[in-house]
Amino acid sequence: MDDENDKLEEDFYQFLNLPRDAPQEEITNAYRRLSRIYHPDKHTDPLRKKEAEVLFNKTKKAYEVLSDPHKRAIYDSLGTKGLETEGWEVVQRTKTPQEIREEYELLAQQKEERRLLQRTNPQSSITVNIDATELFSPYEDAYDDEFGPPGNFFPSIVVKGMNFSQSIQAPLTLNDTAYLSGELSTHKGSGSGSVNVSLRRITSPDGWAELELGFGNGLSFSAKGFRNLTKRMFTNISGILTSTDEGLSFGFVSTLAHQLDKNTVGYLTYKNSQSSSMSTSIVKDTATYRTQANFVLGIPHSFISMSYCHKLEKHDGRLRGTVKAGTFGAMVEYGLERKVSQHSSLAVSMTVGVPTGVRLKIKLLRGNQIYCFPIHLCHEVLPSPIFYGTVTPMVAWIIIRRLVVEPYLQQQKIKDIERHRAMHHSQMLARRREAEISIDLMKETYRRNVEDEENRKGLIITKSIYGRWLDLSHRDLGDAITDVTIPLQCLVRDSKLILQEASKCQLPGFYDPCMGEDKSLYVQYSFHGVPHEVTIQDTDSLRIPKQCNLSQSRFFTNLHKLISTSYAAHRKQL
Repeated sequence: MDDENDKLEEDFYQFLNLPRDAPQEEITNAYRRLSRIYHPDKHTDPLRKKEAEVLFNKTKKAYEVLSDPHKRAIYDSLGTKGLETEGWEVVQRTKTPQEIREEYELLAQQKEERRLLQRTNPQSSITVNIDATELFSPYEDAYDDEFGPPGNFFPSIVVKGMNFSQSIQAPLTLNDTAYLSGELSTHKGSGSGSVNVSLRRITSPDGWAELELGFGNGLSFSAKGFRNLTKRMFTNISGILTSTDEGLSFGFVSTLAHQLDKNTVGYLTYKNSQSSSMSTSIVKDTATYRTQANFVLGIPHSFISMSYCHKLEKHDGRLRGTVKAGTFGAMVEYGLERKVSQHSSLAVSMTVGVPTGVRLKIKLLRGNQIYCFPIHLCHEVLPSPIFYGTVTPMVAWIIIRRLVVEPYLQQQKIKDIERHRAMHHSQMLARRREAEISIDLMKETYRRNVEDEENRKGLIITKSIYGRWLDLSHRDLGDAITDVTIPLQCLVRDSKLILQEASKCQLPGFYDPCMGEDKSLYVQYSFHGVPHEVTIQDTDSLRIPKQCNLSQSRFFTNLHKLISTSYAAHRKQL
């Protein structure tokens, strides 16, 4: 991995302790405050002057970016990499921030397209059809003899069929992409296979066209096309001509879609092949759920279906349910999909219907690979296969998650943290050294700040620790924490301390003592002579003193005045 990708991202807003919507006046004031600490002319010692120059240049760089509308627009959208992109120097300074952002995005898109030209993006799918109906067979065994034929003691589970498919894509130009796919399937001892080659061309920003040639059970030729008709309407058309021993057959599918509102799309589809149908669908997809209604009128079957999917953001999962009824019969399907790792997910669903019976489907998705296992449990709708088909995967998942998945993910997390730390070890040491130098340069400012706050009986930070997420006020965590009392006190202005909603590791005088782990900030402080303490998570905002501290301080102030007045009146009477 090159140095550009290894470089840790700098947060100029956090370094200046500013919100991302800070006006120019606040940016200038923050720059001036840090300049009083880091400006080389403020120090007479040659070593300190040299150390201060490094931090002053960092402060100056942050100010130059945030005070320039053009640079700030790019930085807000794309970070420091946007300021260092190859070809960025050709952008005219007279352009607006929006035009500059569009120029960068164009350069980034071209770079991404060049990278995609070198990729094949392979995708594969494996499906194994399993017949396990003997597990829940309602029929008596035909052999009454205690010593029946061998092999009948355990019910048989048979693999009825398998299907393998693989596809790759090869970008030829920015508008042309070639696809190569193959499929091999077996069912009850007989097999078949096919190979397809296709070429897709982006004809315009609103559409594409694709031609496909297939070899397998005869020769096939198909043409597909997509086109945006308006901003809220598009169409998709495909036709296929197949040559077999029985002659030529033609199939045609056409879909017209219209966006009804922000989250709802309606579809009208006509299909004419071995079976003809006309279907109407309405799909509503939001951040929390997805629902779909279908009505299909066709030959030989017509049906109506309703499906609902609830998105579990907290658990990275989805709950699904479908009801379907028509001339073929009726069925109910329910299931759960759960994210196992960053690139893997597991889905389990149960289908109960007439005349299909009870079926269990287990699907594992890992990257671009799909492993699917449809299991036929019973030909009839019986309570036993429904119960065991529902409960067994849940119990098995809990056991596997506790014994295999969670330990594996924990080990992977530890390895990722160690790898990340090793990759950025030199930069971490540099930032730690930078923080130590910064605190050393802050000592004089810290002393003056504390004197000013003591004179006004204001806000004084008595102790502050930043590091691993634990009870920092009562645990000694060694290198996993760092004392940030001095830099935090230097951020106090007019008896107030405000920290933004972002990681604190890039504040002046801070560094990350435990990269990759959860961190928190513990603060002990006194306000109007009354001690307080607070602990926040790393990315939480902080504002002290709190409103309750102000009320408490007013109470003690009024109480002190009352006691003083009463004491003075009592002495006057004496």
